[in-house]
Amino acid sequence: MIWMYSGFVALILVLLALDLGVFHRKAHVVSVREALGWSAFWIALGLLFTLFVYAGYEGHWFGLGLTPDAMGGTPESVEGVGTVYNDGSSASLKYITGYLVEKSLSIDNIFVISMIFSVLAVPAIYQHRVLFWGIVGALVMRGMMIGVGSAVITEFAWIIYVFGGFLILTGIKMLVLGGKETSTDENLVLRLTRKIFSVTDEFHGEHFFVKAKTGALVATPLFLALVMVEFTDVIFAVDSIPAIFAITGDPFIVFTSNVFALLGLRSLYFALAGMVEKFRYLKISLALILILVGIKMMAHGWLKSVLGGYFNFFVLGTIMLILAAGVGVSWIAAGRDQHAETGRS
Repeated sequence: MIWMYSGFVALILVLLALDLGVFHRKAHVVSVREALGWSAFWIALGLLFTLFVYAGYEGHWFGLGLTPDAMGGTPESVEGVGTVYNDGSSASLKYITGYLVEKSLSIDNIFVISMIFSVLAVPAIYQHRVLFWGIVGALVMRGMMIGVGSAVITEFAWIIYVFGGFLILTGIKMLVLGGKETSTDENLVLRLTRKIFSVTDEFHGEHFFVKAKTGALVATPLFLALVMVEFTDVIFAVDSIPAIFAITGDPFIVFTSNVFALLGLRSLYFALAGMVEKFRYLKISLALILILVGIKMMAHGWLKSVLGGYFNFFVLGTIMLILAAGVGVSWIAAGRDQHAETGRS
């Protein structure tokens, strides 16, 4: 199994190196058209990986599909292979569902990142660099969190119900708060960062650190933005990691779906940052998704007996309907507002 993780991480490192070292080597303002193109690329790449998941789990390469999965169907005993918890079809369905859940939850992250860049007045030309290294840090942190989470669920099966209850409460909290942004204590984080590092008041190009006239190394406001982006991801990971474990307990599916969802976050930010106000009802959809996966996590045994081994297919369909409804209602409301504004003028 270690070879599968090593190969996947090597692929991601190559993609990141090409992204920063070739395609975005020179700092520039990312246009909406460019961002949409890159978003399509990362989404297509994430979906194409489903083919690898299917082939790998169907052939049980390096032990894929043999890891116990509490969120799966009834395991089967296959001669010459052992106990199979996920075959190609079930693994592919869980990967796509997990990818969609993580992708939808990452959209909420965009709202907060947009606020961070606005508060710190980060020039548009340098935002891609902050997001790039923010994503790299997020990948490392989530990898560790997934490893710990997988080990905890394997050792203490009852923790599944704790995660499920936490997701339901989080979703209800989002519904109660409505469209209001929850505080991320950014002022406290910034104050702590300034106590640890000497920080300049001015940006110095793409640099996170520069040398002062005294020769001392000081941080720039761009580094403050990076710290806030990393901190924000930790906050959102508290929701997203339990959410993906509600879909599957297979660590390889959890890790790969998380990684591909995060890789497209930068381009998705530049594509949607200017339109965040138009998605006013998206938070309601995200809250309902958290409640749905929380219920699925707590009642997976009952759902399995009622809907069969492929109950994840019904979960995927429901998630897609909830997302489509949130986006559709948001666009209709935005269109009505624009029409009313035009009528008044």
